[in-house]
Amino acid sequence: MPDFPRDRFDELPADLTRIGAHRAPARRGRVFVAFAWAALATGVLVGAGVVGLRVIDSRNAGGTGPTQNTSSAPSVVATVDPKEPVVLLNATTTNGLAATAAAAAKADSWTVQSTANASSTAVKTTVVYYARAGQAGAAKGLAKSLGITRTQQSSQFAAGGTDRLTVVLGADYAKAH
Repeated sequence: MPDFPRDRFDELPADLTRIGAHRAPARRGRVFVAFAWAALATGVLVGAGVVGLRVIDSRNAGGTGPTQNTSSAPSVVATVDPKEPVVLLNATTTNGLAATAAAAAKADSWTVQSTANASSTAVKTTVVYYARAGQAGAAKGLAKSLGITRTQQSSQFAAGGTDRLTVVLGADYAKAH
C-alpha cells in the first residue's frame, strides 16, 4: 500500500469545528425548516394556479354561451323566413310538445328541419336561439308564430357550420299549449 505524507486533514481536532470535507453534525429542527419552505412554495403555486384559472375562465365565459338578449331591441322587425331551418327541442317532460310546436311553425310557413328531446327536462322558459345577428328578425318572427317572446343570440346550437334557429321549449310553453 502506498504511503502518503501526512497533512492537516489526517488529524481531527478535539472540538467539532472540522475543516474541509468533514462537516459538523446537522442542527436540530432542520427537517422542520425544509418542510415549512416546501409547504409555503406549494401554497404559492396552488394560489397562482387558482388565480390563473379564474382569469382564463373569465376570458372564455363570454364567447361560448348565450350572448345577448335582443327581444327588446326596437330596430329588429319580426319576419317569416322559410329559408331558415328550424329545430325544436322539447326540454320538458310533456310528450309530443315539439311536434305540437312544429305544427304551429309549419302553419306559418316555417321549414322545420327536426324535432327532438333536449338533454335537460328542467327548462322553465322557452327561448328561440339564433347564431348570427342577421337572423334576429327571423328569430323574432318564429317566436311570434309560436306565441312566445324571448329570443337570444347564441352559438351554442350551431352544428356543422349550419346557422339555424333553435327553439328550446320550456315549462311555460307546455303550460300554455
